[in-house]
Amino acid sequence: MWRSVPFASERSRSLLRKFAVCYAVLAAGLVVFDVTGCGRSEPRETWPRPVAAAKEQTAASCQACHADVHAAWRETDHARANRPIDAVHDAEALASFHPPLGVGPGKPPQMVLGNQPLWQPLILAKDGRWQPHELAYDPAQREWFSVFGGEQREPGEWGHWMGRGMNWNSMCAQCHMTGYEKNYSPVLDGYRSTWVEHGVSCIQCHGPVPENHGKGATTTVALPFGGDRQRMMQTCAPCHARNEALTGKFQPGDLYADHYRVTLPVEPGVFYPDGQQRDEDFNWSSVLLSRMGHAGVTCMDCHDPHTTKTILPASNNQLCLQCHAAPGREMPGGVRAVVIDPEAHSHHGADSVGNSCVACHMPTKTYMQRAPRHDHGWLKPDPLLTKELGIPNACATCHADQTVDWAIAKTDKWFGAKMDSRQRARARAVAAAQTGQPQAAAALLALLAEEDIPAWRATLLSLLARDADQPAVMAVARESLTAVDPLERAAAVRLLTGRDAFAELLRPLLKDPVRLVRLDVEWALSPELAADSPEHKELDAYLSLSLDQPAGRLRLGQDFANRERWAEAEREMALAEQWDPASAGILENYARVLIAHGRTAEAAVKLRRASDLTPDDSVLAMQAALAFAEVGEVTKAEFALRQAVRRNPQFDRAWYNLGLLLAQANRLPEAVEALQQAEQVGPKSADYPFALATVLLRTGDLAGTRAAAERALLAEPQHRGAAEVLRVINAGGATR
Repeated sequence: MWRSVPFASERSRSLLRKFAVCYAVLAAGLVVFDVTGCGRSEPRETWPRPVAAAKEQTAASCQACHADVHAAWRETDHARANRPIDAVHDAEALASFHPPLGVGPGKPPQMVLGNQPLWQPLILAKDGRWQPHELAYDPAQREWFSVFGGEQREPGEWGHWMGRGMNWNSMCAQCHMTGYEKNYSPVLDGYRSTWVEHGVSCIQCHGPVPENHGKGATTTVALPFGGDRQRMMQTCAPCHARNEALTGKFQPGDLYADHYRVTLPVEPGVFYPDGQQRDEDFNWSSVLLSRMGHAGVTCMDCHDPHTTKTILPASNNQLCLQCHAAPGREMPGGVRAVVIDPEAHSHHGADSVGNSCVACHMPTKTYMQRAPRHDHGWLKPDPLLTKELGIPNACATCHADQTVDWAIAKTDKWFGAKMDSRQRARARAVAAAQTGQPQAAAALLALLAEEDIPAWRATLLSLLARDADQPAVMAVARESLTAVDPLERAAAVRLLTGRDAFAELLRPLLKDPVRLVRLDVEWALSPELAADSPEHKELDAYLSLSLDQPAGRLRLGQDFANRERWAEAEREMALAEQWDPASAGILENYARVLIAHGRTAEAAVKLRRASDLTPDDSVLAMQAALAFAEVGEVTKAEFALRQAVRRNPQFDRAWYNLGLLLAQANRLPEAVEALQQAEQVGPKSADYPFALATVLLRTGDLAGTRAAAERALLAEPQHRGAAEVLRVINAGGATR
């Protein structure tokens, strides 16, 4: 079974959300083609028929009865999230809009994406595509600048402003428009997108109302979220999260996990290992991972949904003290907020930035060159994690002239043992797992034994993928199949995917009440699903959502591969690579399809390219080495293995394979050195000392051979190879 992999190159990955408020929202238009089971047919060359997301109820039609709310909303970033060009209002900006030659079509912008602190002009390209220009306008400074900074994007790259990675129809419009329908044609590879209204308007958050609404004094309309703040927050989440769409049908009041997969701190480079924002992550993941979110804090506890401003000032801590002043507000579920005296807690003066709750616990990071955003994980600033793992800490923002050791000493003096918290343990375990450290599984399992935040439980389970064959890992995954939270159930399903012994455990979850879980089970059991079953149709509907992006083609190709439909899998992988040639994830999966076809030499080349694109990935380097070795390219295999151990000196399996390769080439002293290194970093494996024993036996070092064989038997008492080596030595049959 094929695991999902990151589809964007490291260069492209940071671009996924340069200009929207929702990560990778691959919104679904109604695609007119059949993707049901083994009978998938090619789509007809027709455009899908636009279907309105709601009746055309606009802000203007609501204004008559809700003038006060309309007035509060109309100048917000929500209201102005997308708009047509205003010849008068935008005259000054457009007069100085002089894009460099050769960066795109010479068409004037017709729409604007965004509002404050920057906006981008939208250019209409071919086939209904709208592309936000790389030049953005800063209204405060009244100047143009590049959202890419000093990075030069080349035409044809996925992340170029005219590329698919920066396409408005696919990546922005779902969260910047009201009643948006993408309407993508996979055959024509173009869009006929429709919408009800520019910006984020009333029905986008409240849903459409009945036709008789407002026409009689007795008319009342229940909110789609029924006054439930937790459910309302899930209406905010789709556009304030880094996520993947599972459907194109989310409506206010729906369950978020029925329509989206939120991104968690699993892949390196997306979040910092403690969960702090790093790439374009937005807020929902951070809230889910936070202790405050787990206690019941919602968006509307801090923000007015119509003005989008905070309900109390944050600058003087009033916003935070509404809960944390004595006696401490009681949250849903009975949890009471900790009472905090800011000056005593911060050890800073009342007028100091260091006494600001949000400055310390919600530090900002600037995106798109000029857009600072607060982290919503409410984490402790921890200078020790800065020293160990390079995780930023808020102290350094003001104290840039001091060393990290100075900051560590201060926090230890002020907070003592409180600093050695679960946050620190999580960060260390996540970092160890992301870098393939041998102790990672034990640390993750220890955390799972006490972790109570579902999003973190799902994260820790996901990070155990490389150790999924361990009995302890399988046991915790089985237990999590019955977890209350769908994030945890889905993570457990993915951990058990591809293991036939557990298929029977997964089948009941085909009827799980939450689509996120069902889809992961449907993916796992795809080869056995009947073509006309509801489960198969649900999976295929999901796979059809993002066929305008390389990620969608990759997923479809992976599903074909799971069904052993190799030619179709290769077709999709080839198209995905064509659309994003700098994606290591696509190249890795394409290589696996080629290997299944017996075309290992071609696969080796793609794996080497993937490894070159991810210079910190030791696993990809070893995969390339093994493929080269299989086709007799020994020199290239050795180079790739040495890359692997240089990138991760603790990668015991790479040292082991390097030793075997060198032994095969009769370079015995070098082989001994590599195998000794493998045993040193992986002392629990019997394979390493056994292999070392066989090489030492060839050199005539009988004492070393005996010692290595005995260590192999100590690690695995029933190891037949090691026992045979000792038998040969004891019988006097060893030869040079």
